Amino acid sequence: MSKLYFLVCLLLASAAAQAQSGAPGVRGARAAALGNASVTLSNDLWALSNNVAGLAQLNRPEVGVYAENRFLIPNINNAALAVAMPLGRQPEGSTVTTPPNGVVGVEVQRFGDKRYSESRAGLGYAYRLGVISLGARVDMLQTSIEGLGSRRTVAASLGGQAEVVPQKLTFGVYLYNLNQAKLAEYQDERVPTVLRAGLGFRPSAKVMLVAETEKDIDRDADFRAGLEYQLIDAFTVRAGVATLSEQVTAGFGLRFGQLRVDYGAQLHNVLGLSQHLNVNLRLGPKS
Repeated sequence: MSKLYFLVCLLLASAAAQAQSGAPGVRGARAAALGNASVTLSNDLWALSNNVAGLAQLNRPEVGVYAENRFLIPNINNAALAVAMPLGRQPEGSTVTTPPNGVVGVEVQRFGDKRYSESRAGLGYAYRLGVISLGARVDMLQTSIEGLGSRRTVAASLGGQAEVVPQKLTFGVYLYNLNQAKLAEYQDERVPTVLRAGLGFRPSAKVMLVAETEKDIDRDADFRAGLEYQLIDAFTVRAGVATLSEQVTAGFGLRFGQLRVDYGAQLHNVLGLSQHLNVNLRLGPKS
């Protein structure tokens, strides 16, 4: 029975094309509502997970918690805690809003239950130079199977974002696990190496369109797209689509001063509904 349970969980996770077997996944309900098209998102705490370069524009300390329930099955939940800290402050009177010494972030994340689980602890750093943001991240990954023990490995990743047209068009790219970290000697099992690249377009201050492709060297390419519309300062709606995982997505964001709450829902045509929620708190004055 335990073997059958393990296989079912693994197949469901694979169908979602998310963070299993050490793959990067996508964290944050905003990204989930945008069809997982997250490689160009910036000034967002969960850029730490999705493209660390986007962290470079975060100008205040921020802490957030994220929870995901896949297909309404409690045994394949996903949860994460992230903290980001800008380094240094711009001199008085400066018009530059990004931190002068970059931004550092830490994330801990866990998927699964006591029978099968995947955990990671990640450290990221991002720096902005003009219209270009660069970032790097290192993850300690652990996979555990009840009765079989656990495996650990380290994966390194790099990301970049560039404003092709300032305030209008952004290009983003993220390479996860560039060192091709090994999980096990058996069949030379390795953590997936994944490349994401995409564009973000803002036709107006209230509207954002995002599109990207993700290519895992062992899977077909996935195309993702999303739309975000800010109805009022405190309320934003989102929608999206992901082709490989055959999901349509939607969600919203609420802002209450320094508190930010985002919700996202993803509907798979066979497996059903997944739900995503994050709560973020920005601290202190702007840098």
